Amino acid sequence: MRYSPKSRFQGTFLGAFLGGSSASGGEIQSQSYLDFGRMAVLGTESLIALGRLDLDDWIARQQQESLHSAATDDISIKIIIATLPVALFFHENPIKLRKNLLYVLKIWENDPVVRDATLAVGYAIAQALTEKLDPLTLIPQIISFIGETPTSIPKKLLKVQNLLEQGAGLEKAQAEFGREEKLSNIIPMAFYCFLSTLEDFRLAVLRATYNGNFKVQNATFISSQATGAITGALSGAYNSTSGIPVNWRVLLLQRSSPVWGLTSFSQMLKLTDAFVAVWSGVYNLALNPRELIEEGCEVAPLSVYAAPRVIRSR
Repeated sequence: MRYSPKSRFQGTFLGAFLGGSSASGGEIQSQSYLDFGRMAVLGTESLIALGRLDLDDWIARQQQESLHSAATDDISIKIIIATLPVALFFHENPIKLRKNLLYVLKIWENDPVVRDATLAVGYAIAQALTEKLDPLTLIPQIISFIGETPTSIPKKLLKVQNLLEQGAGLEKAQAEFGREEKLSNIIPMAFYCFLSTLEDFRLAVLRATYNGNFKVQNATFISSQATGAITGALSGAYNSTSGIPVNWRVLLLQRSSPVWGLTSFSQMLKLTDAFVAVWSGVYNLALNPRELIEEGCEVAPLSVYAAPRVIRSR
């Protein structure tokens, strides 16, 4: 295995955060849109607490923090980021992956574009984590995974495939997908930036958030942020934390600014570690203190690891 699952899980979350908070030129602005991935954090905490996907628990956690559930234009990208924990948790099995991605989307209105975008991003991340991602066949596989749909996302992803085969530059891709700030354009643009710079996280994110020479002048920061977040998540899953520039990571670790509703970036890393532990089948005895007592004597805490697919609740 090229990278460990832990490194790829962390790379996905870290990549989404860095991509969504990176300004043109690569300067990290962690103070901007701090709640961008808050729904993803709440979903991760639910999976950690229960060890399974529970829609009622997700809804309760969102309602507790007064997060909106309607899939409006300004929240659609947050919904896709919110489903990242599901894509990670069920990445080994394509059938369960699709089923649970569609299931969690019931929290929000059933928007076909959001659905197709979620399936596309989720499938690509799963392929990266299982080390099956082939840039030459990924887009056709995604279209098959999405299935029949009335949206334009499959057609636009095919345009991405054509641009990649032609070796088209960033300016041409921006001209193709930058006419309107719609999710159906943000997704193909993110896939273009990811697949055209597959092994370079930094370059992928900078290209995704670059608007300096953008011919379409109505591009807003939110559109750039959305493209950057999706590109970062995809590239982070593929390249893991090893592919993320060290100075970017160090800068985040040195700051005490909130990250997606958490107190600091270090807390995000701890949350990811706990998430990986639950996914991998680690049995946490601290959650079952009664089992630490044997004939009136306390037993030293143990961490029991299971082989893949042996002891794991699904």
